[in-house]
Amino acid sequence: MKNIMLINGHQAVISYDPDIGMFRGEFLDLNGGADFYAADVAGLQREGQLSLSVYLQECTRRGIEPRKNFSGKFLLRVAPEIHETAAIAAAACGESLNQWVSDAIMKQARDAAGLSHAK
Repeated sequence: MKNIMLINGHQAVISYDPDIGMFRGEFLDLNGGADFYAADVAGLQREGQLSLSVYLQECTRRGIEPRKNFSGKFLLRVAPEIHETAAIAAAACGESLNQWVSDAIMKQARDAAGLSHAK
């Protein structure tokens, strides 16, 4: 996987912070902040598990749903030329523009995460 670490079933995006010389992990599927820092992979695993555990315990204590809910809807603004080209490509594939864009996003997301291309 590219810059993604799986910790207890949750994906965390990993980046490097040159200002402090450490790696930063951030869980993006959670409603609140549960990020963590470490100098190496083993430390990221350890600190990620700790951060996630504390976050989930606090959510339980407060009666908060820990995971973000994604509606499946978002607004996308593109140049008119891109809109036209995508609409033509979708029609050529026999798909709605929505389905064509959805498939394109899924392919790019799986590529970025290093996942298989199976639907």
